[in-house]
Amino acid sequence: MQSQNKDIKLVSNKKTRVILPNILTLFGVCIGLTSIKFAFDGKFELSIIAVIIAAIIDGLDGRIARLIKGTSKVGKELDSLTDVISFGVAPAFIMYFWALSETGRIGWLISLIYVVCVALRLARFNVSSNEESSWKDNFFEGIPSPAGGVLVLMPLILSISEFEFLNLNYQIIVPIMFIIVSILLISKIPTYSFKRIAVPRSASIFLLFGIILYFGLILVYTFNAIIVSGLIYLLMVPISSMHYFMIKKNHKNVMDDTDHHEDVL
Repeated sequence: MQSQNKDIKLVSNKKTRVILPNILTLFGVCIGLTSIKFAFDGKFELSIIAVIIAAIIDGLDGRIARLIKGTSKVGKELDSLTDVISFGVAPAFIMYFWALSETGRIGWLISLIYVVCVALRLARFNVSSNEESSWKDNFFEGIPSPAGGVLVLMPLILSISEFEFLNLNYQIIVPIMFIIVSILLISKIPTYSFKRIAVPRSASIFLLFGIILYFGLILVYTFNAIIVSGLIYLLMVPISSMHYFMIKKNHKNVMDDTDHHEDVL
């Protein structure tokens, strides 16, 4: 009886830890594809919400994997493929159904260029993430694909928000927004990654309150809160770049001083 029990092997803890984040990632794929279905049916509000949920899941699955020590190469590649679908293909289709289809072939070309830029940005990220850890891990090269996916949806979100009174020409704004976001995706402009945020224990309660308040605003004033968040993120791009080059300069000065002392000794 004891020998039979020894032959029975359950799934190891390591495999279980790997499966859980991947299930969450695949769930994000389903939501991203569902956003396309909503847009095809003309339910653009639901398509926006689906992309936002996919972005939240994308921010959680990697952190959960690192928290439970369930990271894997398969999960990394799966996450990139998910990002292409949820934040590349899905936003491109949504905006094409909403506005770009009226511009004919040019609109489809703009959609294709955006999706290609998302794919190139993720390919570059996968290559650079294999490098050794350093202070540069606090920054991305260019904006991340989830941010890009939300930003290209901003004209649509603006049109159904309480800021609709602006009476903007979306036939011009949408292509311009696509081009700007595509350039930001493949650029090497440093942007905050928010992966390593050191919060003192005394301030953790305020951080928790801020997160709850933010998601409360998202629930109550969904599209208005997304518009404000997008504008704040765009304003943070030049701030993060200046912060990056300031840290780089300080780091270089420290390295030069170290080399100088070693030469003297």
